[in-house]
Amino acid sequence: MTEAAQKTTDTQSDDTVGVNITESAQEYLMGLLEKQDCEGIGVRMHIQSPGTPRAETCLSYCRPGEEKEDDVIVEYPAFKAFFEKRSVPFLEDAFVDYDKDKFGGQLTIKAPNSKMPKVNDDSPIEDRITYVLWNEVNPQLAAHGGEVSLVEMDGNVAVLKFGGGCQGCSAVDVTLKDGVEKTLLESIPGLEGVRDMTDHTDTTNAYY
Repeated sequence: MTEAAQKTTDTQSDDTVGVNITESAQEYLMGLLEKQDCEGIGVRMHIQSPGTPRAETCLSYCRPGEEKEDDVIVEYPAFKAFFEKRSVPFLEDAFVDYDKDKFGGQLTIKAPNSKMPKVNDDSPIEDRITYVLWNEVNPQLAAHGGEVSLVEMDGNVAVLKFGGGCQGCSAVDVTLKDGVEKTLLESIPGLEGVRDMTDHTDTTNAYY
């Protein structure tokens, strides 16, 4: 067993994470996993950009050693499913189903709460920053056809990327310092600053 697996949260039920993987979906996934010829392989589910309009539900193979230390594990009859801890609040009422038809069938994944902001003082700093960006900053940037999103955290510094009318805009430095950074620092305790990683040489859609 890997060190990561040893540290992973104890196995729980699918009710705990709010995800329903139907029996037909379990059978389908089991068949896919068997074809991978990898002992101990499971599946992993997470939400990309949770709590934003761009949220996407991702289901992928999870080979031994690819699980994260704080993943929530649900053990099904034929495999284990690993759920990203950060994504669990956004996976409430999610379901995975497989509908057989004459062409083979289709796997359906729906997470109705993935785009809903679920943020409190205990939420990861990434989620709190994303919430402020989408609910306070981007509505103002939208007037210029622009937007900004969080790429990653570099220590206590938020690495951001501008898009739309803000990419290549001559006023982006002012927007970053006087607008985005000021708003985030006032709203997010512990955040020390922001950094722009946007390639502003592309001025195709620049507002100014």
